[in-house]
Amino acid sequence: MKTFLPWLLWLWLCVVILAAFLWAPLFQGFDGTDHQSPQSGRILFFHVPTAIVSFIGFLTAAVWSVLYLWKRRPEADHASLAAIEVSLLFCALATITGAVWSKVQWGAYWNWDPRQTSMALALVFYAAYLTLRGAIEDPENRARISAAYAVLGFIVAPFLYFIMPRLAAFSLHPKPAGTGMDSGIAVVLIASVLGFTALFFWMQSMRRRILAIEGRAELLLDD
Repeated sequence: MKTFLPWLLWLWLCVVILAAFLWAPLFQGFDGTDHQSPQSGRILFFHVPTAIVSFIGFLTAAVWSVLYLWKRRPEADHASLAAIEVSLLFCALATITGAVWSKVQWGAYWNWDPRQTSMALALVFYAAYLTLRGAIEDPENRARISAAYAVLGFIVAPFLYFIMPRLAAFSLHPKPAGTGMDSGIAVVLIASVLGFTALFFWMQSMRRRILAIEGRAELLLDD
């Protein structure tokens, strides 16, 4: 069954990609306004899910960090590190796809839009986590201090993803309209979010196993 699930995931993602380009209607925007290039809106089937999944991943890392501070189990530290590494990848993809769409719609890759800025700050904050880990040699201190840093994600991630953009006086991003979204767009978008979420947890699991193997190898070398 475990061997079958990855294949099911890849099949799901392939169907989502085909549906995004061949089946879903042209994107009219969350607020019902016409885009300058409606076809360019198809990138949102990937931009929005990668942004959502990066947020889920950063919160997942915070949960694992709490478990490490409570139980002091290396497996929890590995899981937290893996979650942040994979989330940074998704956050970078969200930033890149957003910049591409920004170029088409607004004429520039970077416009200092509040959501663009908040994603960039998230990248900096969690990249600093990796820098912090690399600067601490003692494994126990590294895991403990890194866990404390990652727990801040319970505050930092929601602020950057949801609060900061809403505090800004302006935003080029369209506002969500809920039920105003075309049903075909909604179906593909939800399917994409589910697929990318499953992809995140699969990648995080694989990375966690690699970190565990590296940790055991390091202990053997020390002995």
